[in-house]
Amino acid sequence: MLLAYVDESYTPDRYWIVALVCSESDLQPLTAELDAVVARAAASYQGVDPGAELHGQRLFHGKEDWKALHSMVRARIAIYAAAFDAIAKSNARIIVRGVDSQGLARRYTRPRQPHHVVLEHTLERINELATQESQLCLVIADEIKQEDHYRRSLWEWQKYATSGYRSQQLSSIADTLHFAPSKSSRLLQAADLIAFLWCRINARCDKDDRARRANQQLWDLIHGNVHCCWCWYP
Repeated sequence: MLLAYVDESYTPDRYWIVALVCSESDLQPLTAELDAVVARAAASYQGVDPGAELHGQRLFHGKEDWKALHSMVRARIAIYAAAFDAIAKSNARIIVRGVDSQGLARRYTRPRQPHHVVLEHTLERINELATQESQLCLVIADEIKQEDHYRRSLWEWQKYATSGYRSQQLSSIADTLHFAPSKSSRLLQAADLIAFLWCRINARCDKDDRARRANQQLWDLIHGNVHCCWCWYP
């Protein structure tokens, strides 16, 4: 069985969802590697807890669990890189899907929520990957509002079909959508790290050339794991 860990990141212009897809055999080794990344940080820097969450926005800016490193930019980049290196060395695949939120609002009188649109597209790509590998996939997502709504939507897509131009029955996605707090799952944290960085690169948030190069160098670490990356411009 495959497991897909799903998280989102967004700006007013783009809404992105990332799925980190791994096999059962990769689950515990990758979790252990990410635990080790935080454990090494805790051993190296006073004020970092071994249970600190690998949260993209907080690590990037040195906040909350990572506030002890607020003034230590290189240390934070090194921790981000170590986490990405662990992902890169695993067999995990990365699916990135997005939508132009402004275009969605302009095109439709009653547009669906960007999250709904991108989640449907993401689940289609997960389903296709699982089908290609003759596997079932269980999907675990970070906690969000309207969880029951999305469980119901998946049930309909499994029973009937999705609505897009690549409409399909999601027969390779097992059970229902499982929502969990990211602080309790290193793999959800990994998906968050990926989603946050991709969103930041795509939005060109950083104006400083050094920051842009650092972001791109981080992304290059996991580029080989990217199974697909696409944004819909309605």
